[in-house]
Amino acid sequence: MSRIGKIPVKVPQGVRVTFQDEIITVEGPKGKLSQKYHPVVTFEAQGDQIVVGRVNEEKQTRAYHGLYRNLLNNMVVGVSAGFTRALIITGVGYRAEVQGNLLSMSLGYSTDIYVGIPGDLTVTADNSGKVVVSGIEKQRVGQFASEIRRLRVPEPYKGKGIRYEDEIIRRKVGKSGVK
Repeated sequence: MSRIGKIPVKVPQGVRVTFQDEIITVEGPKGKLSQKYHPVVTFEAQGDQIVVGRVNEEKQTRAYHGLYRNLLNNMVVGVSAGFTRALIITGVGYRAEVQGNLLSMSLGYSTDIYVGIPGDLTVTADNSGKVVVSGIEKQRVGQFASEIRRLRVPEPYKGKGIRYEDEIIRRKVGKSGVK
């Protein structure tokens, strides 16, 4: 049995989960998400939990078992609490600010960089160099945060660039200057 797949998904109050025509639909206070699933995976509601099962023991079916359990859990968490990913901008003169639906960043290049914010995500930036991306879909939040980070990847000597809040940059020692 899959270690991930056998854990039941807890559904909090105010969240409604439906399974119809091989599509999972999850509605909650923050929005609505839907996901197509493979018919080798079964879903069974037991009170305030959903148990994910499978119809056979093939290798691909076992992989789908854990996958769809986690996708369902991420959808439930997304519509009830949401997901956030924080980025830290480090460097002299590096800054970011939100202008309407654009994220304007000064990252040491000759011109400022403007990134369009998708409609389903919320981005906030403060003066200390912290940019927070939030939304209900975990994959979209992580993808957009990674696109922002890619604009100026942190360098190992001074640590300048854009890094995740929980990321640790391994620092290198520069030239020794000894003759």
